[in-house]
Amino acid sequence: MARVSGLVEDADGALIPGARILLQAGSEQQSSMSGSDGRFTFSAVPAGAFTVVAKEQGMADGTCTGTVEPEQILELDPVKLKAGASMEVDAITQEQMAAIQVNAEEKQRIGGIIPNYYVVYDRNPVPLTKKLKFELGWRSVVDPVNVAFVGAVAGIQEASGAMAGYGSGPSGFGKRFGAGMADATVGTLLTGAVLPLVFKQDPRYFYKGTGSVRSRTWYALRSTVVAKGDNGKWQPAYANVLGSFGTGAVSNLYYPAGDRRGAVLTAENGLVSLAFDGFANVMQEFVLRRMTPKPRERE
Repeated sequence: MARVSGLVEDADGALIPGARILLQAGSEQQSSMSGSDGRFTFSAVPAGAFTVVAKEQGMADGTCTGTVEPEQILELDPVKLKAGASMEVDAITQEQMAAIQVNAEEKQRIGGIIPNYYVVYDRNPVPLTKKLKFELGWRSVVDPVNVAFVGAVAGIQEASGAMAGYGSGPSGFGKRFGAGMADATVGTLLTGAVLPLVFKQDPRYFYKGTGSVRSRTWYALRSTVVAKGDNGKWQPAYANVLGSFGTGAVSNLYYPAGDRRGAVLTAENGLVSLAFDGFANVMQEFVLRRMTPKPRERE
């Protein structure tokens, strides 16, 4: 990835802070804002041609095009905005902004390694479209780090003799790995896409980051059973709760006969999943945010 930087100025050369900056490179679109010094930077630009558009209310858009090579650091000529030529505020749609935000979330990794897709750090988030809910879920399922984790768990199960009905050796490992991937796929898509579509809810965790330790802890735990709807209002987290128990129910279809415990397995897996969600949310509030490189936020 290349890095592209520049300045936003008016016709007289005065710097313009707080201007909306859009970068289009192929099918990928990124968004940022100029700082107090009028400067903007995009640090993950794919190689090839790109277009930068600067927007500010009451001013005509400024445009700049260019081409970058992998790992190149490019400083653009100042992007000029002319005052009074246009009253357009912003041509970007809500769907486009949602795609930009999800694109940033799909780059979030704890320590630069572990995926951290389902956390929103943006202070002005917009609802996910149907397509983006499935995209985010599928990207999480097939992420190499997540797949490797499922393989590691399958190896531990093989070594410890867990799920003995699957047998041992390469065949046993393969069955355990397949069951693990089925759990991950069903759980992620059920709670992250299918049920959120049914109930019109957002499956992501919205980072709070402010307030007392007590209030943030309560917010994190409460977020396991309270979700933000696509209408922006908080409501019971039907998708997350039903999805957690639903995943346990589906696992009865492919777990070894000796590990199928019907309603007991469903209840156990559902409660464990909700408890883990609560723990993970608390970690997001107090630990993982500092370990996740900051995306470009639009305050």
